[in-house]
Amino acid sequence: MYLRGPFYIYMLISVVVIALGMLWPLLYSMGLVMCVLVVALLAVDMAVLYGVAHVKARRECSKVLSLGEQSCVQIHIDNNGACWLRVQVIDEAPVEWQIRSLNMPLSVPAHRSAHTEYTVRPTRRGLYTYGSLRLFLSTRLGLMERRVTCAQPCDVQVYPSFARLSGASLATPRDTMRELGTRRHRSIGNNTEFEQIKEYVQGDDYRHVNWKASARRHQLMVNVYEDEKAQQVYSVIDKGRLMQQSFAGMTLMDYSVNAALMLAYVAIRRDDKAGLATFAADVDTFIPASRQSGQMQRIMDSLYRQDTTFEETDYSVLCSSLQQRVPRRSLMVLFTSFASLSQMRRQLPFLKQLNRRHRLLVVFYADTDLSQLMAEQAETAYDYAQRLAAEQMEYEKQMMVYHLAQQGIYSLLTAPQHLTVDVINKYLDMKRRNLLS
Repeated sequence: MYLRGPFYIYMLISVVVIALGMLWPLLYSMGLVMCVLVVALLAVDMAVLYGVAHVKARRECSKVLSLGEQSCVQIHIDNNGACWLRVQVIDEAPVEWQIRSLNMPLSVPAHRSAHTEYTVRPTRRGLYTYGSLRLFLSTRLGLMERRVTCAQPCDVQVYPSFARLSGASLATPRDTMRELGTRRHRSIGNNTEFEQIKEYVQGDDYRHVNWKASARRHQLMVNVYEDEKAQQVYSVIDKGRLMQQSFAGMTLMDYSVNAALMLAYVAIRRDDKAGLATFAADVDTFIPASRQSGQMQRIMDSLYRQDTTFEETDYSVLCSSLQQRVPRRSLMVLFTSFASLSQMRRQLPFLKQLNRRHRLLVVFYADTDLSQLMAEQAETAYDYAQRLAAEQMEYEKQMMVYHLAQQGIYSLLTAPQHLTVDVINKYLDMKRRNLLS
């Protein structure tokens, strides 16, 4: 039970009237009557809240949320009692989200229901716990509140964003594999990927006889293969300390995770093979490229657990690891960040080595804050110094693109909020121009 403001105001007025009764005796009696009346109304209010009011509440939200995407949470209030109620709803959102404005007032008539909703935008992957719903009930008298606890605590998981991209956002949203110039050819015994088992006919390669299937069918059966036309697409994510830089509440690592997941999805839909590697001082995650069923779930589960470190990125370890694990020429989409042009030049020999064995696409980030700073009007010497520094950093970003192009390395400089769409458009463009192999 909590006493509300009107009760204290009425009692204060009663006390003042009683005090004035020391000068005018009539006011003393009026003050006592007022005090007794306020206490009686409080008793009535308490009897209604604890005897008549019956309220239930429930929270409706998805158990799996997308990183960086708006998600709606609905709260339903059922008033099963015979009196009108004012309900103050406080939802105990996960403390890690630091949401402090979930205090929602509602008016619920007798034997009626009401609902309210709010949106959340998680900016960190992981497992989070919602607490209970706290309801503070009051009647029209408004002298006191009763607290009611509803809804059991529940867990929600924040996964990398898998929202559908708008067809208008992609350069070629409805291209088929034939339009992209990729065809499947059947070949018996001449490479690479298993297609089916069929009956043996004269001319089939006897080396591909499937003896187990032949024993079951009591006739010769052979394995049929198809020529391998699918290309391998690897998302390689830098987990070093520079990827902790934050834009709009999300780190560069989080933007990279979202883009890598969507790139894998689009690549598999285009009959390519998608894989994943993450690294910092060492390559700690590697999923071989595949388009088999379950590959997307494996990639999503792996990306769900990724986080940045405070270690320096070691590109030499990345090169040696990919050389051993990926013998076939593939598209390597490297999500990384460079603090300066000199740092990029130090890593350039390793990028060149990686580009000799594979097709390398280096994705790094434009600083939107710098662009906004350069657009502002400079008025003081400090403003001019800030603008000069921003222009220098922007110039270095453009020089990184130039130096990479000189070495035959493809690059993509993009704002974090446009990363997913830009990466997919770049992949589709390179595929259309047959640059993946």
